[in-house]
Amino acid sequence: MFTSKLPHTGTSIFTSMSALAVESNAINLGQGFPDFPMDQQLAELTQKAIQDNFNQYVPMAGYTALRESLAEKFHFLYNTSISPDSITITPGGTYAIYTAFTTILHPGDEVIVFEPAYDSYIPNIEVNGAIPIRIPLEFPSYSINWDTVKSSITPKTKAIIVNSPHNPTGSVLTHDDMLILTDIVLKNNLYLISDEVYEHLIFDNKQHQSVLKYPELFERSFVCFSFGKVYNCTGWKLGYCVAPSHLTSEFRKVHQFNAFCCYTPSQVALATHLKNNDAFLSLAPFMQAKRDFFLDAMKDSKFSMLPSSGSYFICATYENISEKPAKELAIELTKSVGVATIPVSAFHTDGKDDKVLRFCFAKKEETIREATKRLCAI
Repeated sequence: MFTSKLPHTGTSIFTSMSALAVESNAINLGQGFPDFPMDQQLAELTQKAIQDNFNQYVPMAGYTALRESLAEKFHFLYNTSISPDSITITPGGTYAIYTAFTTILHPGDEVIVFEPAYDSYIPNIEVNGAIPIRIPLEFPSYSINWDTVKSSITPKTKAIIVNSPHNPTGSVLTHDDMLILTDIVLKNNLYLISDEVYEHLIFDNKQHQSVLKYPELFERSFVCFSFGKVYNCTGWKLGYCVAPSHLTSEFRKVHQFNAFCCYTPSQVALATHLKNNDAFLSLAPFMQAKRDFFLDAMKDSKFSMLPSSGSYFICATYENISEKPAKELAIELTKSVGVATIPVSAFHTDGKDDKVLRFCFAKKEETIREATKRLCAI
C-alpha cells in the first residue's frame, strides 16, 4: 500500500477558488497575480536576450551578471556587502523556501511557523519529516507575540520562518521585531528562513526590514526573494536565495540535483534591468496607489477593512454582512456576487476562523472598480 508523505494535504484553496471563479464567471481577487502587463522595458530586454541567443544553460548558481547586479542592489538599499557567490537563482521564491528547509531539516526537527501562513510552509516542513510548531499571529494586528515564541522553543527546535511583508495579511515586521528575533535565533542556535518575496511592495513610507540589514542574523539565515512578485510577472517563476557561504554551499547541494538552473533569457534581462534603481524604487508607490484605490472604492461597503502595509493583499472582516464561516461566505460571494476571494481561515492548519477574507488588489483599475461595485452592493 502506498504511504503518502502528505496524507492531510489536498488541492490548495487557491486552485479550488480560481477554478470556481472561472466556473462562475467571477472576478478573481483571490489568487495573487496581476491582470495588467509587466514592465515593458523588462519584457523588451527579455526578447532581446532570446534574439541574442542567450538560450542555453547558465551556471548552476545563476547568471553571473545577475548575481552581481543583485549584490550592487543590496549595497545600495541596505549598505551591506553581499558576495554574488552567496546568491543562488531559483525557479521561484517558493522553491527557494522548500530548498532551504530541505537543506537544514532532519526527521524530528521542529520549526516555528506563524499562522495564518503561506500555504507551502507546513507541507515543506512535513515532507522533510520535521514538525511544524504553529503559533498564531495576534488578531487583528497580525503581530508576533514574542513571549509565546520564547516559550515554544525546545531542544528540538531547528528553525523559525518569518514572512514580511506578510501574505495573507499585509502586516510587516518592525526594527524592534528584528532585534528580538536576532536575540532568539542567536541564543538558541537556530536557523532562520526569511520569506521576503514582497520586499519592494511596502507602503506608507515604512521600511522593509530585510534580514540582510542584520549581519549577525544573516549568518544563520536563508533569505528568499521573488522576481515574479516584485516585477508583476508571476508566471516567470524566478526567484533567489541569499545565504552565508557555508549555508549556500549546502543549499546548492540540493538545488543542483533538482532544477539545476533557471530560465536564461529572463536572468540576462534582469541583470540589466536591476541597474536602473528607479525600476524597483517605483514599485511601492505604484502598488500603494492600487491599494488606496481599492480602499476608496470599498469605503461605502459593509466590509471592515484591516490595515495592509505591504504585499498584493488586504484583508477585511464581514461582521456586518454574515455570521457564516469565511470559506462558506467566500464560495457564496463567488457564485452569487461574482467576486472570488480567499478565506484567511485557509491559512490556518486547524481552520481557525476570525471571519476574515483576503482580497488581491494587484489588478487593473477597471477590474478593481467593477469588483468593488459588486461588493458594495451587498
